[in-house]
Amino acid sequence: MAERDYVLGTHDDEIYRLGYQHRVWRPRALDAWARAHIGDGCKVIDFGAGPGFATMDLAEMVGPTGEVHALERSRRFLDTLEAQAKARGFAQVKAHEIDIVTDAIPVKDADAAWARWIFAFLPNPKDALKKLVAALKPGGTLVFHEYIDYQTWKLAPPAPNFEKFVDEVSANWRASGGEPDIARHLPAWLTEMGLKVESLKPYVDVVSKNDNVWRWPIGFFDIHIDRLLELDRITPQTAKDMRDEFARVSQLPGTLMVTPLVLEIIARK
Repeated sequence: MAERDYVLGTHDDEIYRLGYQHRVWRPRALDAWARAHIGDGCKVIDFGAGPGFATMDLAEMVGPTGEVHALERSRRFLDTLEAQAKARGFAQVKAHEIDIVTDAIPVKDADAAWARWIFAFLPNPKDALKKLVAALKPGGTLVFHEYIDYQTWKLAPPAPNFEKFVDEVSANWRASGGEPDIARHLPAWLTEMGLKVESLKPYVDVVSKNDNVWRWPIGFFDIHIDRLLELDRITPQTAKDMRDEFARVSQLPGTLMVTPLVLEIIARK
């Protein structure tokens, strides 16, 4: 299968960003998996596994008698994932180089499935969800972390150019076939497909520059300005204005960041 990068690529800087992102969100992921009863001997699908940071944690939870099936389309991401699994002796990790949009899921009767910021990027998310539900055994659980209100991402005090950046990201996201606020749809779709939504939990942070969480969305901000330039969605002057404003506002005493609102969903088949 030919290499097919994500919007932000699969280069080393992006792998590092994804690793940092996972470290920020890891406690919440571990908590959700525990409440979904993922444990020893479970067969779990990591839907859109990326470089495998969550995969490794899931492998620890299911142990050597379990299985973690990592579904990922990027060969470069899978190389990183497989290298991690080999280094840690995780024979329970099974990597699958597939496109989760177009390909069949090569797993049946899974105990659980996990997806974080995947459905928001898919052109036909409901169809992909149907395939994932079909791969679960009766009583199996789905765990999602997806945005429900991306527009909560703001600076305080207000920064107009930063808000313009968030608007442009959302518009470009939708123009490419995705939906940043996909979690507005998922609970209804899951119910329609016969699952029981067992838990809904919102996550939003208000942090200062001294908080490690600050670096999570800002890594995206730095990279995606260049992407918007490449797509001619913003001008070089607008990009400069965005960066200059952020540099200025972030240095002001008392500046805070409100992160994009994420909804955690746990549903049982």
